[in-house]
Amino acid sequence: MVNSDIVTRRQAFSARELCVTAVMTALVFLATFVPRIPIPLGYAHLGDAVIFLLALLLGRREALTAACLGSALSDVMGGFFPWVVPTLFIKFWMAEIVWHLAGRTHAGLARTAAAFLLSSLWMAAAYTAFGALLYASVAAGLASAPGLLMEGLVNTAAALLVLPALRRLRRA
Repeated sequence: MVNSDIVTRRQAFSARELCVTAVMTALVFLATFVPRIPIPLGYAHLGDAVIFLLALLLGRREALTAACLGSALSDVMGGFFPWVVPTLFIKFWMAEIVWHLAGRTHAGLARTAAAFLLSSLWMAAAYTAFGALLYASVAAGLASAPGLLMEGLVNTAAALLVLPALRRLRRA
């Protein structure tokens, strides 16, 4: 017998949350996997733009779960196995940064752009550090930094361009 005073927090995803999370995981995966642009130690993609938008438009759990699983699945399917665990960690914090800075409120353009850029800086710094660790070379890690920074800028711009249309659709 379970004491109802102890079990007060909802822990399981509802059927709706699970379906939304699954579809959004697939969207993150596709945006990450399909437009793969080679850069040192990996590839650039548009998946981060999707992660930014999910952090603004979905619930926290759905956004964080889709960000982590969709990105990690892209690493698995692309053969980047050593990057799966770092990707889970990095994408979790990317979505968390955006959600905390702009997702909980109806943030204006400047705050939203700042959240995207800060999240992108985190991503570039974290992948650079993990690259240095995985390849036992600071130079190897640093080689990917310019591409990662450019990827962050492109994803920020893409998300900012699409966001107004998604917000209008959401209100309709």
